[in-house]
Amino acid sequence: MKQLADNLWFLQYELSLLGADLHRNVSVLRLGSGDLVIHSTGPFTPEDVAAIRALGTPRWMMDVMMRHDTFAKQGVEAFPEAVYLGPEGFSEVVGFPVKPLINQPEWHGELEVLPLAGVPSMKEHVVFHSPSRTLIVADLFFDFGPDESAWTNFLMLLAVGKHHHPGVPRPLRMSVKDKEAFQGSLATMMAWDFDRLIPGHGDVIDTGAKSRVAEALKTAGF
Repeated sequence: MKQLADNLWFLQYELSLLGADLHRNVSVLRLGSGDLVIHSTGPFTPEDVAAIRALGTPRWMMDVMMRHDTFAKQGVEAFPEAVYLGPEGFSEVVGFPVKPLINQPEWHGELEVLPLAGVPSMKEHVVFHSPSRTLIVADLFFDFGPDESAWTNFLMLLAVGKHHHPGVPRPLRMSVKDKEAFQGSLATMMAWDFDRLIPGHGDVIDTGAKSRVAEALKTAGF
């Protein structure tokens, strides 16, 4: 587990697809209360669980889009006491109760969740951790640099396009049904004062992320 900023930690797991490692990124955020919010789920090892519990009380766990159920059961087994949050319909996919993914009163001033309108099949939500100026997403952006394997970069060329450092994946672009509503959500997101990006897949952009995100959206036609 790597500490990225005060009260912000990062874990990365292997996620194999067609012979490439697309990574599954997990963020752990500690609120001023000492409670933890775990963003996304992974195949947590006992060592991971112990390290996370050493940071504070796991109070909430969230998966922020419909297609991120891969490790959901491992997540709830690792932290059964945490309130599991997800988009509408997620509980039917994973087979256990999930509460609505909405802003909690205890998060005020530290953490904000925004649903991306206009993409009903994915129901992705983006998250802003204001103390660390960090934007956390699932599939809105991939970020794979030139140091990845030739095969991974080839798959990114197919799945995202030439510009995938970062880039908006083609499946998400094709899933936008209401572009005006989607762009309204993006405008709200871009009004946040973020400098770091943690994507669901790929590498973290530690600084200067806002301008790179803007360029990726422009390249994708938004």
